[in-house]
Amino acid sequence: MMGREGAGNDIVEIKVHPRRENNGGSPPPYQNKSVFKKWVPWLVPLFVVSNIAVFIAVMYVNDCPTNSGSCAAPSLGRFSFQPLKENPLLGPSSSTLVKMGALDVARVVNKHQSWRLISCIWLHAGVFHVVANMLSLLLIGIRLEQEFGFFRIGLVYVISGFGGSLLSALFIQTGISVGASGALFGLLGGMLSELITNWTIYANKSAALATLLCIIAINLAVGLLPHVDNYAHIGGFLSGFFLGFVFLIRPQFKWINQKACPPGYIAPPAKSKHKAYQYVLWVVSLIVIIIGFTLGMVALLRGVNVNDHCSWCHYLSCVPTSLWSCNSRQVYCQSSQLGNQLNLTCLSNGKSNLYYLSADDLSKVQQLCAQLCS
Repeated sequence: MMGREGAGNDIVEIKVHPRRENNGGSPPPYQNKSVFKKWVPWLVPLFVVSNIAVFIAVMYVNDCPTNSGSCAAPSLGRFSFQPLKENPLLGPSSSTLVKMGALDVARVVNKHQSWRLISCIWLHAGVFHVVANMLSLLLIGIRLEQEFGFFRIGLVYVISGFGGSLLSALFIQTGISVGASGALFGLLGGMLSELITNWTIYANKSAALATLLCIIAINLAVGLLPHVDNYAHIGGFLSGFFLGFVFLIRPQFKWINQKACPPGYIAPPAKSKHKAYQYVLWVVSLIVIIIGFTLGMVALLRGVNVNDHCSWCHYLSCVPTSLWSCNSRQVYCQSSQLGNQLNLTCLSNGKSNLYYLSADDLSKVQQLCAQLCS
């Protein structure tokens, strides 16, 4: 499962569906001829390396031994992790993530830092988070880049990440959010729309569609667990789904057959490169993307909380059961200590307070933070 802001991640493997071959009695050279260019993937590996490099840079800035009282894996020195009680994913503090560009709605709205909608998709909450997301990116992204090239897949990835961040910010306006899962779900959404719009060139299409829908459903269902930002997953998936109709369109099968037909062979004529429904989906999807992103940004910058207008939408991100509660969202505070004086600032509402603590009271910091942010 692909998670965001501390969620665990599924490693999803998608098989590239075989394209139909011409069985009209053509000789083997014609049957085996490839009509689509196979790209050498380099952008997706670059994305993976960039995400890992950014995580290392974040850990360098975090400098746990200097800024915190205790650290996990102290032998790593400056790159050691925050205490496990603070960050069980083996990563930096929330204040460091905010400093490096995490999605913080208060800063986006009040300080006009809209760039955080993009920067947050390159940040991760910990080692487990970044490793799981990057494995998923390699398994999904490499094959897509081989099929469609770096430009189109790069656009789907980045724009879907932005769409995931935008929907997340409209619903979750406390705390911070980081992770590439919105962009990853965008690639899954793009795969689904690509299968639909290029339906005529695929064999075993029903089985391929059923398999892909099951994978998507499982990943979205995992987002219903607490502490998982499923809004980013849904926003990324919907963005990628509509982007797939725009960027991942292929010529219809008859046109491919005609172009690939060698001299001396007659292929069924094709009047146009694409079918009418492909053009319709292209236009409708482009309109939906432009209108959706425009309305979303206007609503966000005006400080609109969609939960105030949708009483049931919170169930899209978490469904309460007897095993867990959806009300126990993690809160984040920035802290500075001088002697026994501890200054806490809640990152979600900006409130600050000064506490006088003994060494035995340091374990109560998270509790004090929760009270300050409530």
